[in-house]
Amino acid sequence: MQLGTRWAVGDETPSRLPQVVSDAIEEVEAALAEGATDTSGWNWTLTWLEGKPVCELDDGTLVEYDPDSDEAIVTPYDDED
Repeated sequence: MQLGTRWAVGDETPSRLPQVVSDAIEEVEAALAEGATDTSGWNWTLTWLEGKPVCELDDGTLVEYDPDSDEAIVTPYDDED
């Protein structure tokens, strides 16, 4: 069993995340900064689903890991759904 964690936008990602997931999180944060989105007070929540990390931003954006392809899948939150 692995415990999840939370960390603030802009803080270092947990060291146990695959590098591609950390890179994807940095890209999401850079896009938010570029768009001048106020992320003060926003956090990421890391949970583990079947041994794979799932990171969710407070706005609903998801970053998931596909170990078969060693890729991070980013699903932006869409409030129109």
